[in-house]
Amino acid sequence: MAQIPLPLVLRKYSRFDTFVAGDNRALVGHLKSLGPGSDPVILWIWGPAGSGKSHLLQAICASSPAQRAMYLPLRPVQPAGVDVLQGLEMLDIVALDNVDTVSGDAVWEQALFGLYNRIQMARTHLIFAARRAPAGTPFALPDFASRAAGAVVYQVHTLDDDQSLTALQGHANARGLDLPDAAARYLFARVSRDMVGICRWLDELDTASLVAKRKLTIPFIRAALTERS
Repeated sequence: MAQIPLPLVLRKYSRFDTFVAGDNRALVGHLKSLGPGSDPVILWIWGPAGSGKSHLLQAICASSPAQRAMYLPLRPVQPAGVDVLQGLEMLDIVALDNVDTVSGDAVWEQALFGLYNRIQMARTHLIFAARRAPAGTPFALPDFASRAAGAVVYQVHTLDDDQSLTALQGHANARGLDLPDAAARYLFARVSRDMVGICRWLDELDTASLVAKRKLTIPFIRAALTERS
């Protein structure tokens, strides 16, 4: 009997309401439309690290309580082998992250090719995420390359500075943190500007502010950054 692996825990704040769409409005709209009764679709979303691919995959899974959905990043499960893909066609939404980490591996591509075909037959949704578009991904298996090229492809565009600041404050608000404009700009100018790095700092500042019982002022953020340097 086919087995579905245990679902990975989704990050608490990787939700649609904390994602600033920017130039990704069409993609976000398409993902939000994948509700019960929607036409089955195979999507391939791509963009650089920190552009929000993982955020969006987890958001679609978290926003689908009426459907069986799973987020599965291939990077950490790769050593476990291709058996983790067995039975996923029984779900309503399958979101596979870091697909480029197995591209060029014929065994993995054969397994992904099989999953693609089973999901098409089951008429459910499959979403791939990678750093490159299918046309720029070095595949080992022509059959899987052909399937990937047949997916609906979206590029995930990075945010500009103003949009990133909005996202930073949105993530702070989601954590119950008051991050004034001046403090947000101070932090933004001094840490990695991709959302993964920003959210990591927010988690640290959240913990530090609770321990110190302090608000996120510029002096407090400065002291926290200095302590880490």
